[in-house]
Amino acid sequence: MASYKYEAYDFYGTVKKGRLEAYNADQVKKMLKDEGYKVEIIEEVKDSIWTKEFSIGRPVKNRDMVIFLQQFSALLQAGMTIVDTIRILREQTKNKILDKALYYVEVDLRQGTSLANAMGKYAKVFPVILVNMIHSAEVSGTLEETLEDLAHYYEKQHKTLQKVRSSLAYPITVVFVAIAVVTFLLMYVVPQFVTMFNQFGGELPWITQTVLQMSELLKAHWLLLLLIVAALTLVFISLLKNDDVKYKIDHVLLKLPVFGPLILKTNIARMSRTLNSLLKNAVPIIDSIDLTRETIKNRVVNRVLQQSKSSLKQGGSFVKPMEEHWAFPFLVTQMISVGEKTGSLEDMLNQVANFYEEDVETTADQLKSLLEPLLIISLSIIVGTIVLAIVIPMFDLYSQI
Repeated sequence: MASYKYEAYDFYGTVKKGRLEAYNADQVKKMLKDEGYKVEIIEEVKDSIWTKEFSIGRPVKNRDMVIFLQQFSALLQAGMTIVDTIRILREQTKNKILDKALYYVEVDLRQGTSLANAMGKYAKVFPVILVNMIHSAEVSGTLEETLEDLAHYYEKQHKTLQKVRSSLAYPITVVFVAIAVVTFLLMYVVPQFVTMFNQFGGELPWITQTVLQMSELLKAHWLLLLLIVAALTLVFISLLKNDDVKYKIDHVLLKLPVFGPLILKTNIARMSRTLNSLLKNAVPIIDSIDLTRETIKNRVVNRVLQQSKSSLKQGGSFVKPMEEHWAFPFLVTQMISVGEKTGSLEDMLNQVANFYEEDVETTADQLKSLLEPLLIISLSIIVGTIVLAIVIPMFDLYSQI
């Protein structure tokens, strides 16, 4: 998409100036002509970096997508046309990026483009899985039902993700607070007592000497330590660009004693739910696997899915690579195997997804309740040790007075 400035005249000679976004100048000319204007000037405008819209992560979150799909399905069931529905949803949405994308979808629909093809031009807003399911629905004439299924799918994804995030947010916050508190104590509080200890002389306890050495090191070399942390971060980010390194990191994450099972369950729940939704909407299984792999971030699970796809292409079993891999629990492989043999793979995947989505919620709650006291105790021990290192020699000094 590009932005164009234009100058046009209506039937009475009234000048209209403005700006439109379109694929090319011809599209701008057609849009203005349809409104009854004669175009005189069309110029492409290059946006500066300051006028571009930025967003972190996906510009349209799962929660916004759920609301959009639910309203889309309800309006279609009420008998409205797709074009009018898109227009109404565009006027109601508060997400500027979704509003912009829906505007161009509406323009494409009025020019005869299918809904799936129109949405497919905006991959950052409308995920590939959504576009493919809408394409299948348009072919089969089940768009309303598919939109409901998609709303249910994104709602499940949103709930599962929120549970995982809420369980991880607390420990991450406590760790950052602990680092900030310890840094403040070592750089600003502990040095205040150094002069006093030196004036009174005497040998300090080993715990006090250790804390004082750490404080002196941090004060003298804080910039160097900061640069080392920044350098290590950059090295880590550069290593993440290597697929083998990413695979090894994901492998280690799944092996972690506490967080590993939660990560694995989250990926299995997402895999099962995505495959179930795609197969339910008549997307071929090979295409379903490819689309599912795009939603799976863990490369260990992702690679097994790729092996399952290769196995199917060679006439083998979909579940066999999963049965041979340590990451997939026996329950998952058994249910998928039964579904594959009995022709009820879609139903079995739905049961697996339901089970692991509930299991993720339970595990996340247990993890949160377990980590809260442990982190509080750990923070108390760290801060208490620093305070104790200051208090012990002070008692000794006062006892000598």
